[in-house]
Amino acid sequence: MRARDLAVEYETVSVDTDAMAAARLMAEQRLPALLVVDEAGAPRAILPASQMVKLLVPAYVLEDPALAAVVDERHADRLSQALKGRTVRDCLAKTVPAPPVAEPDATALEVAALMARVRSPLVAVAEHDGNGNRLLGVITAAHLLERLLLAAP
Repeated sequence: MRARDLAVEYETVSVDTDAMAAARLMAEQRLPALLVVDEAGAPRAILPASQMVKLLVPAYVLEDPALAAVVDERHADRLSQALKGRTVRDCLAKTVPAPPVAEPDATALEVAALMARVRSPLVAVAEHDGNGNRLLGVITAAHLLERLLLAAP
């Protein structure tokens, strides 16, 4: 099983995508992360859903989690307002590592090792063309697990 065979179409966003739209996309499609691409469509970063959730939590609650218990539901319902006026660029961690990218001919084990090494919920599959990397698709951890478990006796 090669990466090209495991890769599926996957939602992508740019760094200029509205943060609220990106969060809605994650929520509606239950995505573990979004792949952030550049103007040419090449993989540039991964925005995990956990990072989006973190942006919704007020800083004072992150510093003292006990304070979460005293925030009433009326105020908790407004947490998503933290994303208003922000872009995906604003949501990415300050130092964003390059996303894990597998070659189309990489084996399932190579993809699994890459995913495990960088602790990413997804791996982009791209091939090099004259202009850089051309995205073929994405392999999510859940999809990879499913395929590997199918091969188990």
